[in-house]
Amino acid sequence: MAEKEPREDKTAALLRAAALSTPGDRITVEQLLEPLKRRAFGFLLLLLAIPNFIPVPVGIGGVMGVLVVGLGLEMLIGLEHPWIPGFLKRRGMSRDGLLRFLDRIEPITRRLEKACKPRVQQLTRRPFTFISGAVMILIGILLALPIPFTNYLFGGMLIAFAFALVERDGVLLLAVWGSTVAAVALSATFSHALIKFFRDMF
Repeated sequence: MAEKEPREDKTAALLRAAALSTPGDRITVEQLLEPLKRRAFGFLLLLLAIPNFIPVPVGIGGVMGVLVVGLGLEMLIGLEHPWIPGFLKRRGMSRDGLLRFLDRIEPITRRLEKACKPRVQQLTRRPFTFISGAVMILIGILLALPIPFTNYLFGGMLIAFAFALVERDGVLLLAVWGSTVAAVALSATFSHALIKFFRDMF
């Protein structure tokens, strides 16, 4: 029988503990995710949200969006654990930078952790991971599109999605699914209006 993960360990605390689990100034993605076991999908999604909240080169949303789409495809085909290419596994990140990010989003994570709890957990397992994978792909596509001022919005959706997966909260997962459908509809409407505006102007 598989050993149960302690429920009292919340998302941010687990990620902080993983970041501090190895010596040195830098930590690889593999080192960070290795102790997180089944929660790795959610934690990896949380890591992909980080660049949307820090000053980074223009176009990073496209890169992160593609990576989110790839992660969604893995959930879509039913992988139990995320497969990460070797070069990404060995990719190092600043431990201090990661800890500063966790400090920065602490007000958000504190509220999410208070609201999150294991409920309707079947939605976080197969066959519903197919839906989560499809929704993740949609968020990745939206993030990759050059829509102004949306990085925080879609980054926030990724954080909520990650918490839903890690905390096994099916209710929050349903909210993320619904929000994604609404975001797709709004983005389509906005894009259509923008195209019409430029067509009328010229």
